[in-house]
Amino acid sequence: MSSDPSSSETPLRTTFKIKLNGDTLAIATVGQAYQFLTNFKSVEWMEFRSLHEDAVAALEGAAGNAMLAVQATNAVRALFVSAKLL
Repeated sequence: MSSDPSSSETPLRTTFKIKLNGDTLAIATVGQAYQFLTNFKSVEWMEFRSLHEDAVAALEGAAGNAMLAVQATNAVRALFVSAKLL
């Protein structure tokens, strides 16, 4: 059975704190990360398309299987570092 990634409360292995429009946003769960990555216009992530796709797929997997939270955390971290959000 697959869970809805956007509502998943599975914790990531770390809380990402990123600055966005002057505010600090904390991303601590699979659902929060999934919403953040999928609510931006696709053009926002175009430069990082492969990393974005990997992160979204990893979050979808972790929503259904909490044991995949480490891989999801690593994929999100790689995207955020490349996008200079961290």
